Amino acid sequence: MRSILSRGLSWLAAALVGAVYGVAATIAHSFTLGPVPLGLIVGAIGCGALLIALRALTGDRWAALAAGIGMMALILVISQRGPGGSIIVPNTPLGNIWMYVASGIVLLVVAWPDMSRLRALSSPRPAATPPAEARTPEEP
Repeated sequence: MRSILSRGLSWLAAALVGAVYGVAATIAHSFTLGPVPLGLIVGAIGCGALLIALRALTGDRWAALAAGIGMMALILVISQRGPGGSIIVPNTPLGNIWMYVASGIVLLVVAWPDMSRLRALSSPRPAATPPAEARTPEEP
């Protein structure tokens, strides 16, 4: 029971952290420095780094998915027209690109295959020592 509770709480924490990153990156995505969409680039790097770190450190695809769901949910919520009529993510090419980039990062990190099992299967195994009766006296 404790393990289920612990995993559920860690997924909830991951979703909250993902939501914070999603909001911060969404607010910053429209910052440009000349023709370079610097906010979009930094936001994508930040969100991708969070998801990769969660996946690598926990070894759990579900923690990265929870963070991605939190990220995408808050991006969707703050992209709607606010009560005063303000829009954080306008229907512009940059706003649409940000939505697709964020979704693509979540999909890529969550769907990436687990390489740890492949490394374990492909690592050379040490040779087994022969039984004691099969050894000659000079073998240790």
